[in-house]
Amino acid sequence: MDQARLFEVPCGEPAAPPPRDGVRRMRYAVRNQIEFQQCSLDELMPEDHEARVVWEYVCGLDLSPLIDSIQAVEGGEGRPPADPRIPTALWLYATLRGVGSARELNRLCTQHAAYRWICGGVSMNYHTLADFRTDHPELLDDLITQGVAALMAEGLVTLDRVAQDGMKVRASAGAASFRRLPTLKEALAEAEAQLATLKAELENDPTAHKTRQQAARQRAAAERAERIRQALEQLPDIAEAKKPKDRDKARASTTDPDARVMKMGDGGFRPAFNVQLATATDSQVITGVEVTNSGGDQGQLRPMVEQHETRYDESPKEALVDGGFVKKEDIDDLSPPQGATTIYAPVMKSKDPERDAHTPRADDSPAVAAWRQRMATPAAQEIYKERASTAECVNALARNRGLLRFQVRGRRKVKAVVLWYVLAHNLRRATTLRAQAAQQRES
Repeated sequence: MDQARLFEVPCGEPAAPPPRDGVRRMRYAVRNQIEFQQCSLDELMPEDHEARVVWEYVCGLDLSPLIDSIQAVEGGEGRPPADPRIPTALWLYATLRGVGSARELNRLCTQHAAYRWICGGVSMNYHTLADFRTDHPELLDDLITQGVAALMAEGLVTLDRVAQDGMKVRASAGAASFRRLPTLKEALAEAEAQLATLKAELENDPTAHKTRQQAARQRAAAERAERIRQALEQLPDIAEAKKPKDRDKARASTTDPDARVMKMGDGGFRPAFNVQLATATDSQVITGVEVTNSGGDQGQLRPMVEQHETRYDESPKEALVDGGFVKKEDIDDLSPPQGATTIYAPVMKSKDPERDAHTPRADDSPAVAAWRQRMATPAAQEIYKERASTAECVNALARNRGLLRFQVRGRRKVKAVVLWYVLAHNLRRATTLRAQAAQQRES
């Protein structure tokens, strides 16, 4: 029985293949087509995205000092500021991604899905982001202490063995900004004269539209004069560190008075800061941080051990440092019986080729003699190998995340930037350590 057909099916020979010499058909990009996409910011982010990990971590931080400083209250006047958790999460996520510019971060807040998700519709601007990054170093330092203490309480981090290393990071100052005493005095006189002139112009200028520009010029002149005063104040300390015959050649920077000319890893000399990081070898979690303007590492071990005592009420049982840290007075004070830290550091070669550097000398204290003998043993040499795989690895990770040159000036602001790197590093390590611990409990 024939069934009804919608249309007749042609019979006969199959159709000829289409010609191959015609215009090729493709799907072209159309970017001016208006589309309506019904989705929330939350739907744009995968559940396992790192931005969600950062936000969850920030929500667990104690940011009460920032919240308590907000003056806007319900029913009161004033524009409410952004939730402090938002810029905190933005800077942590940006640091993990190697973004260190407030202007770049502000651009990403409007163009990148992850940063838009963190903002959650709250507008940002680069000036607010830049100020937030450097305004709270004390809070950041406390957050690092709290984070490491929590990991220690969970049994994920111990202070049994800590490796310390220094890292020279380029300062935001040029070599030409370093001046000697006579030049600094001349520069201060010129800056003060310029500041007085600008103040007079601002008071006498009747045009309202120029007031803001004049105020900015006055502020810049005042900041320059203050930097020159700070350079003059620090010049005696710089001269004291030099040999007596070279003290009249001491120079300080008018751009960043806290910066010092240091020998860098490539052998060149440039303005820089010395970033000291201490890392637990069992977890690669950074447990101590300091920023100095000393060109060398000698004498930096004792302050770091004391910092651990202040932070965690506990000294590292073992400290691994390179030969540049070695100072006999530090070994005496930190090693048993006076201290509680065993030092592992290479012994400098003796100038006498016939003398074994590991043999105690007549003027060595018991702690120094024990250190020399200890470093001659294969067991101590194996322990010391952990320093490179821990401290230098952490330094390399910081470099990879953009810690190559500071864009801020002053040691306080520089330390704040370093603390963001430490906080971001420990965040990633804590996530990894807790995931590994969870897997071990399940297995």
